[in-house]
Amino acid sequence: MVLVSSLHTYNISAWWEISETTMQVGCLSFRQPYAGFILNGLKTIETRWRPLLSELRNCTMAVQIAQKDWEDSEWREMLTGPLGMSPAQVEELLDEGERFGRGIIAGLVEVGETWQCPENLSAEELRDLERRAVLSGLQDKYLTVLSNPRWLKEPLYSRGRKDVWMVEIPVSLLP
Repeated sequence: MVLVSSLHTYNISAWWEISETTMQVGCLSFRQPYAGFILNGLKTIETRWRPLLSELRNCTMAVQIAQKDWEDSEWREMLTGPLGMSPAQVEELLDEGERFGRGIIAGLVEVGETWQCPENLSAEELRDLERRAVLSGLQDKYLTVLSNPRWLKEPLYSRGRKDVWMVEIPVSLLP
């Protein structure tokens, strides 16, 4: 069972809480293949047009895999170009990201610092951030560091929501 509520009803300073049976955390939906990239440790920077994750700094966040795919395939060019993956490695990574399917909470990740991408980065600094985000065109976006990704033992079925919402994850599903 998943308890879903609006964050507006919670104390902002308490983004997660654990009891004997459940862990209550903020959750965010991600489209594939990016959800799989996050949970497999490839995508270590999340990008948004606003600082959505800044209040979750130093907190654990659940990753919900949306039903829809990301609409362009720029990620494929990033994987085979700057990240140097073979087509077989890309397909293996995509298969691993689909291990639980869609419309589910699949794992957890730690949220770090959020900052707006500076305009005065060197070309190498920008390429490094783009590789970590598995995305180009980071100018004007807010970047958030993600670390310590881990898959749940089993998926937890949940519809996605806009922005961050709260979920309760049974302790028995924690890795």
